Amino acid sequence: MLLSLVVHTYSLRYWFPATIMLGSAPAYLLSWGAWRLLSTVLPARMYHKLDDRLYCMYQSMVLFFFENYTGVEIIIYGDIPKNKENVIYLSNHQCTADWIIADMLAIRQSALGHVRYVLKDGLKWLPLYGWYFSQHGGAYVKRSAKFSEIAMKKKLFTQTQDGVPMYLVIFPEGTRYNPELKNVIADSQAFATKEGLAVLKHTLTPRMKASHIALEAMEGHLDAVYDITVAYEGTQEGFRQRKPAPSMPEFLCKECPRVHIHFDRVDIKEIPPEPLFFRRWLHERFEIKDRLLTDFYESEDEDKLCRFPGEGKHSPLNLSKTLPSVMILGGLTLPLLLTENGRKLYVRTWVYGTLLGWLWVNAFP
Repeated sequence: MLLSLVVHTYSLRYWFPATIMLGSAPAYLLSWGAWRLLSTVLPARMYHKLDDRLYCMYQSMVLFFFENYTGVEIIIYGDIPKNKENVIYLSNHQCTADWIIADMLAIRQSALGHVRYVLKDGLKWLPLYGWYFSQHGGAYVKRSAKFSEIAMKKKLFTQTQDGVPMYLVIFPEGTRYNPELKNVIADSQAFATKEGLAVLKHTLTPRMKASHIALEAMEGHLDAVYDITVAYEGTQEGFRQRKPAPSMPEFLCKECPRVHIHFDRVDIKEIPPEPLFFRRWLHERFEIKDRLLTDFYESEDEDKLCRFPGEGKHSPLNLSKTLPSVMILGGLTLPLLLTENGRKLYVRTWVYGTLLGWLWVNAFP
């Protein structure tokens, strides 16, 4: 009985915020859809401006749960620019919570609405979200030989021409690093050896194609690349052994006490545009990440374990940036659930929105 109560209480830590975040999606989509229809006769710049505001509101609600609700401490090494910039965000990739880390940094720069993702193609099938991420400016890409350069380049170039603010999130490894998936790590290391690149231990070998296309397509629009290295405290076990990073449900269950984020801004003028030199530059950045993570997990000096070099600053997120969004979206959602007609509209939005989204992302990739 007691064990059952403990398990039930533990699951509520996840289901409570998940229910609110997913439950408010139809109300958000209906609001966005109304604006999308109204904006068809307006310049694209005006559509993107309000779309960014709506997206900022929804993601602020998400951050309320992932940061304020969980109480996780965010430790930042390096200085985040105070002014908004058009950037490419390059990070190591180890779990689904990595997407939220990008939001955590963006909101501290008042750029949350400008976040757009380069996503693997399979994620376009996510109900409602898969379609909307594409509408918000995200790009879906397939791996290796199936990669569509033309589609990604066209999408980013069009947004650049429209003057759309850009905080483009890319994970160059292409898939998540999981220390338990030895075959994935071995394949990645074998590829590095074959290509004459340094073998990495705590990241996978980065692939350059998506990052390089983004640089080309947004030439003249970008200010910098944000080189981000993320480590989740609590992912070390035994004697300097690394275990998998927390998933989104585990993160919401408060299993991660601190997130350590190493931030390095690289001016766009310092990045070589030629493919061969860019590939070398990108791999060298991941060599730096690998050294940072090796020290984080394996340093012989106890004082250097579970931290990055330099001064780490605790960066709390003020409730004033997130709680209003929870209240607004909650206020839009409740009327839909309190009446029979509202509930029917709510269900239809999920069903038809998902079906139309799937048709759209396949017809216009």
